[in-house]
Amino acid sequence: MFFRKLWVLSICISCVMILTGLTGCVTTTTKTTAPLSSTPTSATATFTTTSQTTTTVVSLHGPTTTPAGPIAYAITTGPDGNLWFTEKDLNVICKMSSTTGSITDYNVSNSVMPNGIAPTPFGITAGPYGNLWFTYTDQTTSPFVNEIGVISPQTGNVTLYNIPTASAGPYHITSGTDGNLWFVEYDGNKIGKISPSTGMITEYDIPGAKPYDYPNDITPGPDGNLWFTDINGNLIGKISPATGIITEYTLPAADSGPNDITSGPDGNLWFTELGGNKIGKISPTTGSITEYNVPTVHTFPSGIAAGPDGDLWFTESGGNKIGKISPTTGTITEYNLAVTDSGPTDITPGPDGNLWFVEANKSKIGKILTINGTITEYPIGN
Repeated sequence: MFFRKLWVLSICISCVMILTGLTGCVTTTTKTTAPLSSTPTSATATFTTTSQTTTTVVSLHGPTTTPAGPIAYAITTGPDGNLWFTEKDLNVICKMSSTTGSITDYNVSNSVMPNGIAPTPFGITAGPYGNLWFTYTDQTTSPFVNEIGVISPQTGNVTLYNIPTASAGPYHITSGTDGNLWFVEYDGNKIGKISPSTGMITEYDIPGAKPYDYPNDITPGPDGNLWFTDINGNLIGKISPATGIITEYTLPAADSGPNDITSGPDGNLWFTELGGNKIGKISPTTGSITEYNVPTVHTFPSGIAAGPDGDLWFTESGGNKIGKISPTTGTITEYNLAVTDSGPTDITPGPDGNLWFVEANKSKIGKILTINGTITEYPIGN
């Protein structure tokens, strides 16, 4: 089985999505609600380099209308207590109030590629100094736009840093326990880190990586390492922030497609299997892997996050559901979305104690209550 980026898969399992452009900063305040064991291998990093370019873009503010059809991709809770998410192909980072549902959009840059398409912010995470960090790329030209960005939630100012490897395809990004930001290079088959104080970037080759292995997501583990998924390589990997040594663990079944990964409250790492239709966990001490079948078939489990209730919550991009799994019993509960073919992808714990997720196919941000599974949806476009 061949896995490409999740947003491509989402398009394949739904109708064709029409993308529209966006310029300037947008503010909108609209809200609607709707009820409802493996053998490790290791190797030392072989590629290390640094580079930095800086461009500051001051966001424009003012109420206007968000164009129809924005595609939200990744979401996180910011240090300012708001939800922040990326909009694919619209060149914007968005801030959303968890109390009012109001949304403010910030242009990443004024760049437009020769084909007329703006570059794309993908992953996003809260980082040091009260800022948010994101990956930024364009994969419709060669070489790709290839940058890591940082945005101030206070001013909306954006700074971009070039990644040394051409067409690396930076994807998900996370804060490490060492104070740096760590990211995966989906097309470059590397793990990268960037210093928030200097903008210096270091890259580490994934040992034995083949073209189209596609490292997809990355998260800090309870052992101090960074753990990542290798979606087409069918691996879970970890990298030591101190030494750069990478260790990989092969999943029991071929073509499982490990997608997103997060640390669980039980001290294990939990991940989704896009192709295997399972939720997996891996012990950071032994590397042993346990898998749990998702009750609904062909759901394409995608995003995953630890909830404040002690469960792991995940999205089913093909099943049109939000699921949760108990780390103590392995019991899975699923909740239907109100609108079919919503394509839920990324998910994050919110500042209000609930889980928030993006609906890639319906231009919405969703919220699910941990106490009873009630789902509320907020449109991000008209």
